Amino acid sequence: MERGCPRGGFCAAYCFASPVAGFRQPATAVNRLQMQEPPSATTQDAVFALLGDPATYGLPAAAKIGCHQTHAAIVFLAGDRVLKVKRAVRYPFLDFSSLDKRKAACQAELSINRKFAPRLYRRLVPITREADDALALDGTGETVEWAVEMVRFDEDGTLDRVAKRRKLEERLLAKLAVAVAAMHKRAAPVEPGPWIAALEQFIDNNTLIFRQHPELFSETAIADLEQQSCASLKRLRPFLIERGKLGLIRRGHGDLHLGNIAVVDGEPIAFDALEFDPLIASGDLLYDLAFLLMDLLEFDQAAAANQILNGYYAAARRDADCDGIAALPFFMSLRAAIRAMTTASRLDVSKDAIARSARRYFDLAIKLLAPMKPSLLGIGGLSGTGKTVLARSLAPSLLPPPGALVFRSDIERKALYGIDERERLPSIAYSAEVTQRVYRIIVEKAVRVARAGHSAIVDAVFAEAEERAAFGTAAARVGVNFQGLFLVADLPTRLQRVGGRAGDASDADVEVARKQEEYLTGSMTWSRIDAAGSSAQTLANARAAVA
Repeated sequence: MERGCPRGGFCAAYCFASPVAGFRQPATAVNRLQMQEPPSATTQDAVFALLGDPATYGLPAAAKIGCHQTHAAIVFLAGDRVLKVKRAVRYPFLDFSSLDKRKAACQAELSINRKFAPRLYRRLVPITREADDALALDGTGETVEWAVEMVRFDEDGTLDRVAKRRKLEERLLAKLAVAVAAMHKRAAPVEPGPWIAALEQFIDNNTLIFRQHPELFSETAIADLEQQSCASLKRLRPFLIERGKLGLIRRGHGDLHLGNIAVVDGEPIAFDALEFDPLIASGDLLYDLAFLLMDLLEFDQAAAANQILNGYYAAARRDADCDGIAALPFFMSLRAAIRAMTTASRLDVSKDAIARSARRYFDLAIKLLAPMKPSLLGIGGLSGTGKTVLARSLAPSLLPPPGALVFRSDIERKALYGIDERERLPSIAYSAEVTQRVYRIIVEKAVRVARAGHSAIVDAVFAEAEERAAFGTAAARVGVNFQGLFLVADLPTRLQRVGGRAGDASDADVEVARKQEEYLTGSMTWSRIDAAGSSAQTLANARAAVA
């Protein structure tokens, strides 16, 4: 049974054929996503009947075999097993029209996905024709079809469904950010030239399909998106070439949206990586991340997107990406536009819902390219005033989406010494010289991010007037709007908060909090924020000051 999904893919788990990252097409194609019939008239119906039969798996006749179809494959769910069969089809962007090609595609899928989800991908299984002319799963006769066998997991555990239930918890998102960063560290660099050149073709593909659907997209809006996309690409091309030289263009997942991430035993696992075209699966690492961020924004999960962005940056520890974030709006917009294009091309399934989804993605693509002024925000205050909680709460609301990068002195100090953020540092690490160095680093990173067109927040004590003034001066040098907030709370409140910390990057304890009462903060030009109440009250006070 085929189930349409208003998000442009299929909501069922293992929806490997949801809209792809992009594709190359012949210039003469009229409808570039319209299926081309394979030259062979061989039908796969008998294979599908076999895999849909409970007896094939030794299950009772009453057992239900799940079946989910897409334009390129059919997935069978039987007990704890999943079998995925490529359909004998040929599109301009993939060709599964022969058994050899389908086998090669299955092998590629198995090989690629074992790098991302080794727990889920088991093996390649033949479907054979036996001596009695009957078909068998994993038999000994002539192979007539191939299937990828996977471990079955809870279909409600894919992150698109979790997000729809508004159950994306911070702990899960923190794990996901670390998992994506680790995935990218393992990804192999590729020759950057072909992928950079293909970006223009991706934009052309989108425009062509959009113009085939005037009932969805106006010509003015199509032309506007195309013009802005091309202008962004032209501006970024030299920058992307440099990132390629740094090895930041790699063979990634290629299809990293919420529907292709499953929660298994509490851990997020990216599956169904794009296997049929290495060029489409490759890209700048932030382009791979952009799919996930864009998808969260489309789900109206801005806070989650911001947490992923900050968690990824913290885990990746790549200073080059302080500049690389300049490309993020274009990357997210292109991902949204490609989603809109591929969604619009599937109007034969749940037409009204698909049309609404296509328009949402299209509108998001335009919105993400709109000019937005970045800002720099300093959040200071003694230990226990709630600086970190406030920074995380404010970050998603600072433009451009998905919000500000947050640089925290406690984490930067631990990174400076090469230790985990939860380990304690010796007292020498808190000398005036080290503190000055940490402040220089975090302010420099924030300014680089702002220069790249993105907002940033610096979270540090900022007890000295000179420290606060230095941040404001650095912001003025790059012509970015700057605002400083200094949180204040009474000593009993601060002691209670510091004493209740667990697993935090800060080494400040009750003794440190008491000593800080002796600090002379000097002339205060930053806005003083009452932080003695709840975190929600502090956030409201801060927002009023920022506004």
